Amino acid sequence: MWRPDPSIVFKMWILVYIYIFSFAVLLSALLVPIVRKIAIRFSILDPSEVRKSKPVPLLGGIAIYTGFVLTVIINLGILSFLKINPELLTSLPEVIAERVATVEVTYGRLIGILLGATSIMVLGLIDDVRKLSPKIKLSGQFFAAFLLVLFGVRLTLFLPTYPAVLVTILWVVGITNAFNLLDNMDGLSSGVALIASLIFLVVALTGGQFLVSVILIAFIGTILGFLRYNFHPAAIFMGDAGSMFIGFLLASLVILSTFYTEGAPTHLPIVMPLLILGVPLFDTASVILIRLKKKLPIFKADKRHLSHRLLNLGMTQSQAVLFIYLLTFCVGISALLLRDVGWGGAFIILLQMLTVFGLIVLLEVSKARN
Repeated sequence: MWRPDPSIVFKMWILVYIYIFSFAVLLSALLVPIVRKIAIRFSILDPSEVRKSKPVPLLGGIAIYTGFVLTVIINLGILSFLKINPELLTSLPEVIAERVATVEVTYGRLIGILLGATSIMVLGLIDDVRKLSPKIKLSGQFFAAFLLVLFGVRLTLFLPTYPAVLVTILWVVGITNAFNLLDNMDGLSSGVALIASLIFLVVALTGGQFLVSVILIAFIGTILGFLRYNFHPAAIFMGDAGSMFIGFLLASLVILSTFYTEGAPTHLPIVMPLLILGVPLFDTASVILIRLKKKLPIFKADKRHLSHRLLNLGMTQSQAVLFIYLLTFCVGISALLLRDVGWGGAFIILLQMLTVFGLIVLLEVSKARN
């Protein structure tokens, strides 16, 4: 094997990432129109839109899921082909060949993620076609999260095994539902997932996490290919199959990622995912609190989400979605500093996040009183 100049290696990695991204974008963009026609053919339409002259089809989640899974499986197949052909592997630069060789170690956990993601997508698809009760959906989400644990995908957080397993399952179910609840306006849930994934990608790239970086790039490309059809006015909705899938996958990739590294000033980098996914979590928590306060069923859909409350402040739908995009970026990007600051700096970052959400609550309360 040969070891080229570092600048050449960097350019080669860039080409690898561009290839994965382009592959995922094109595949997703090609699948969405096909899935849309299938949804229209079998009248799988959004229930709230069926009375319109042009009701919006569901099943966008199938395009997201299929595009992502095919991108991962096809390119893992290429890596496996290189692995069983040493003459091809040795023709690569040593630094790249080393990465290819280490991917096989994580195959078990990756299989667990794909199995769990498949089960959650099927669960959402059944709910899109034939509504499921909240108890059945929740049971299916816990089953998918348990699959991850069985394949060794779990949080550590410096906790003993059993508490870590419990936190892992609650984390996955919580984020899955957060993105499911966030899917209440055109392009909202998929756009927030895209922004959060980009920030997680920066974390993975700066931390030298090759496998997570490649998976995130494939996921980003898949979401982007779908999003062009999902912007307002949407030509297709992702449905529960899509929103639960992207939530589950992001939760799983957080577990697979490393945020705290030896030598960091504090242990607070482990809370980076909470900041990056702060908007979906805030939306979920605020909706639950509002429903409890008004003594309404927690699982019953309504128009009390953050996006709907922004409409009440006078925004248009596009403005509300853009506002939440910017809010996601603003809160998430500050999380990148947690690896490099001490307790004082970390306190300021967390205080800033709380202040931003506090301002939103203040505006909402003021509007409600007026």
